[in-house]
Amino acid sequence: MFNRHGLIAGATGTGKTKTLQVIAEQLSRFGVPSLLMDIKGDLSGIAAMSVPNSKIVERHSKLGLAYTPSGNPVEFLSISNEKGSRLRATVSEFGPVLFSKILGLNETQAGMISLIFKYCDDHKLPLLDLKDMKRVLQYLGDEGKADLTKEYGTLSSASVGTIMRKIIELEQQGAEVFFGEPSFDVEDLCRTDRNGMGIISILRLTDIQDKPKLFSTVMLQLLAEIYATFPEAGDLDKPKLCLFIDEAHLVFNEASSSLLEQIEAIIKLVRSKGIGIFFITQNPGDIPESVLSQLGMKVQHGLRAFTAKDRKSINAAAENYPETKFYNTAQLLTELGIGECFFTTLNENGIPTPLVHTYLRAPESRMDILSDTEIDQITNSSSLVPKYNREVDRESAYEILNSKLEDAAEDKHREEMNRQVERSGSNRPNYGREEKSTFEKVIASTATRQIGNTIAKELVRGLLGVMGVKSTSRRSSRSTSWF
Repeated sequence: MFNRHGLIAGATGTGKTKTLQVIAEQLSRFGVPSLLMDIKGDLSGIAAMSVPNSKIVERHSKLGLAYTPSGNPVEFLSISNEKGSRLRATVSEFGPVLFSKILGLNETQAGMISLIFKYCDDHKLPLLDLKDMKRVLQYLGDEGKADLTKEYGTLSSASVGTIMRKIIELEQQGAEVFFGEPSFDVEDLCRTDRNGMGIISILRLTDIQDKPKLFSTVMLQLLAEIYATFPEAGDLDKPKLCLFIDEAHLVFNEASSSLLEQIEAIIKLVRSKGIGIFFITQNPGDIPESVLSQLGMKVQHGLRAFTAKDRKSINAAAENYPETKFYNTAQLLTELGIGECFFTTLNENGIPTPLVHTYLRAPESRMDILSDTEIDQITNSSSLVPKYNREVDRESAYEILNSKLEDAAEDKHREEMNRQVERSGSNRPNYGREEKSTFEKVIASTATRQIGNTIAKELVRGLLGVMGVKSTSRRSSRSTSWF
């Protein structure tokens, strides 16, 4: 029944993280891999063996269960500069519908995104990262506007500006490190080690606590990719993969209505693929009712009533659980101690089991974080780090459009040069020749040549006269005067 999804709720310090740890490590024992979104940075200890203390011994004595410390096979993932295999996806893989929902666009703007994706597909312009999308928007709003209008229709300048601002807002939350290549293959989440234990993938998100837009983007992309990639499986004996989304309110608080609809649709449909999704948050009210109704397993830790608003939320939380004559649910919710919970799940027939007040066993792995050295040892031995932590920046829309605009600028310059040559009356451009100076122009003129010729003749005549040689012209002139 783990592919019917679940909820782990409770106030800070009541044991939610340890409950998550217990479930993940027991799934691993049964060969079920899982993905843990580690927002607070306190889940890495699941890789190491626990050291029993007096509280653990006391708890297991009460439960009558043996306690066997053990570690688990772990893979660290990251979407930032945290240590681990890099998780990336391209803009094209999001597609126009999901990309529009992430940006929170209206229907008209979403239609423009679809038009842009179509234009890029037809003109072989790969959309890999956010700078590709921004460059395409700039191009189609300026130099390429005429071509776009001719083939597909017009783009509103106001809508282009709105989409650009939405993309920049996403960039400011660090999304540029998530969009790109190489894309992460979700099949790599479904691995087991050589002993048949499910590998626990921990997505380290400690540096995006204040970036809910990015967090919801990553989560939704993973869900959409898993849904699109995994085949239909029906009711399996055990799930292929379980996802644990900590601090789930970060997803839903920033989500638009269209994004919530997308999440709800995926959660309803993905369980037929053999996938289980668990949300971890403080109060069940943090989860939209449309999503909460899909969660078959519920682990409810204690809630604290410090204010009138708290008491109202506790009464509302109690109504999310099966009615029972054994407990005053609302009252007992405020009295649950650390490591205690209300629990209900679905039985083999898919029917909710009665609500039970119970203790939780202690995790068999370390209830603390790993040191930097221990994390380095895991990442250095990872087979995924060499696969995904290489930089790939192949030619995409950004480079193609820049090259196209540079070529167009060169052609325009060449045409301008040719027009200048035609206006000057020459049939070929004056490449490599300097313009004549004013003195050269004067010397080359016809009048200057005539004056020069006259002066030269007089100089020659004077020189010949000095040498005693008379010119023919003078003799002829004298003979003429004698007559």
